[in-house]
Amino acid sequence: MSKRYTITAALPYTNGPIHIGHLAGVYVPADIYSRYLRLTGNDVAFICGSDEHGVPITIKAKKEGVTPQDIVDKYHAIIKTSFEDFGISFDNYSRTSAKIHHDTASEFFKTLYDKNEFVEEVSEQLYDAEANQFLADRFVIGTCPKCGYEEAYGDQCENCGTSHNATDLINPKSAITGNTPTLKETKHWFLPLNKHEEFLTEWILKGHKKDWKPNVYGQVKSWIDDGLRPRAVTRDLDWGIPVPVEGGEGKVLYVWFDAPIGYISATKEWAEREGKNWEDYWKKDDTTLVHFIGKDNIVFHCIIFPSMLKAEGSYIVPENVPANEFLNLEGNKLSTSKNWAVWLPDYLQDFPNQQDVLRYALTANAPETKDNDFTWKDFQARNNNELVAIFGNFINRVAVLTNKYYNGLIPEPSEFKAIDEDTLAAVKAYPAVIASSIERYRFREASQELMNLARLGNKYLADEEPWKTIKTDEERTKTVMFVALQIASALAVLSEPILPFTSQKLKTILCHSELDSESTWNDVSTKDILLPSSHKLQEGKPELLFTKIEDKQIEAQLEKLEASKKANEAANKATEPQKDEITFEDFTKLDLRVGTILEAEKMPKTKKLLVLKVDTGIDTRTIVSGIAESFKPEEVVGKRVTVLVNLAPRRLRGVESQGMILMTEDASGNLVFVNPEDAEGVGNGLQIS
Repeated sequence: MSKRYTITAALPYTNGPIHIGHLAGVYVPADIYSRYLRLTGNDVAFICGSDEHGVPITIKAKKEGVTPQDIVDKYHAIIKTSFEDFGISFDNYSRTSAKIHHDTASEFFKTLYDKNEFVEEVSEQLYDAEANQFLADRFVIGTCPKCGYEEAYGDQCENCGTSHNATDLINPKSAITGNTPTLKETKHWFLPLNKHEEFLTEWILKGHKKDWKPNVYGQVKSWIDDGLRPRAVTRDLDWGIPVPVEGGEGKVLYVWFDAPIGYISATKEWAEREGKNWEDYWKKDDTTLVHFIGKDNIVFHCIIFPSMLKAEGSYIVPENVPANEFLNLEGNKLSTSKNWAVWLPDYLQDFPNQQDVLRYALTANAPETKDNDFTWKDFQARNNNELVAIFGNFINRVAVLTNKYYNGLIPEPSEFKAIDEDTLAAVKAYPAVIASSIERYRFREASQELMNLARLGNKYLADEEPWKTIKTDEERTKTVMFVALQIASALAVLSEPILPFTSQKLKTILCHSELDSESTWNDVSTKDILLPSSHKLQEGKPELLFTKIEDKQIEAQLEKLEASKKANEAANKATEPQKDEITFEDFTKLDLRVGTILEAEKMPKTKKLLVLKVDTGIDTRTIVSGIAESFKPEEVVGKRVTVLVNLAPRRLRGVESQGMILMTEDASGNLVFVNPEDAEGVGNGLQIS
């Protein structure tokens, strides 16, 4: 029986492109779920859009010397196009700068305001006198009061995930000027979450103890156990939705009040376009609402937004909020600011027409119950050892043999043996098995069950060996190929939620669209025949579903990440503070000369020391230098160097060192000579002053 679903995916923030952490945490699982629901005949509104308000937008705009609207227009287009190219099947992808959203959010606020659901308070907020403005959330950086992380934002600590107010931070600093802010009075409206504790306890802690993910349930319980407090819904900013009541001048709706309302406004926009009633998807009890989010958004989707909906009075609340944990990259936390990420636009460019490889790798390694790690080697292995060697290999063998033996026509089977009947019965069980995993939000498990169906096909072919029986028993071969083709057809249907591009390719190879009735999800379990005899496959050599990913492609991606790591190290490298002041007379005591290294050898039984013979222009002397880990002896012979010649001699491992070679580090932390290489006509012994 068909049901109505509203599926939301967290609104991505429009200050950068989408990366694999976003995909694994939210968008791929939400898309799998929505595609599955459509395939099983349900009425689905899969909703998302760009989150375009808030402080990081204004910070980026100031940094780039453009307007906030310029920033959101740029990234909204990039994000929307990336999602489309990657096959995320939103029914509507909207944006919170749209008029329909401003109107919807303003109306929502006024409804709660008129019902006296807000608490109006004058409170002290952090204020930057030099910038002449109040410092909302991300304009403040300080030490997290819970974990001690020194770069926590004013609304949330990215290290431990705790939400807080900017005034809770220890040693807060303004992100605009770097100054220590002062406290100044300002008026704001607050949503009294404490008023909704009883409702939240009944709805989640009692009602969803068994069917919500432990990480979601646990975080909600922790919040409620600590006691909920009023939460501000307005901010002192000039970028956002103006507070639509008297006294709201110069203030906007707090982004976490307006953003989830974006789900509603995006549904309105879609319903208007499609001739539907949007209220059916948000206000009818027979509608199932599901929010797909990352774990950092649990509090907003399980406590704040439901409290807003409850306060308004006419909306349903979510049936589930299956938040995922975080995805790391090559052992390190994904970071937009540090460019430690695999960006979706880059992936689509570097791996053209291989969207499903990334979808599969992210699903098979999904961070559903704990933080997981994406590595390029695992990505390569998933493709080569599973998609190519199992799924693709089975389909290619079936299509090639059908073309070779029967000119592409599906043969009429003869007598079915027990193995044939058992295999077909096993195929019929897969829709229910995969559906059970998807409906319980176990997408990783679903991906492996799909691969098990391909394994079933490979094993069946390997056991029955039609390439041998074609020479001895043609009738038996027809039956085997008929059964194998039914498995291929089942894969074409059941792979669509996880591998939509592959599903379409496979349907093209099998000419599914030319069937009287294309197989649906439920047909796989109820019909005895999915591809009838005499149905013809696509003419010509079948397209390979997957191709092997070579080591050089993976090495290129690893090199890209290594370049990011070096750039980060260089950017974060602290400049040594100035040493104590010296006089000109102190400086004149230093005798710096141009010299040339004549000989070099490694000092025995040491890792770091080279013994150098240096022509200083005034003599040839021995200098011991700790550069052996950065340079081989043969690399430095003939090198022009700067030498401090009047340094008192010092014995190192029994060798007297008579001076010092001047060295420094480059931006990447590599040791380099401070030398006069580029100066023409500078001979050994000339003084440097």
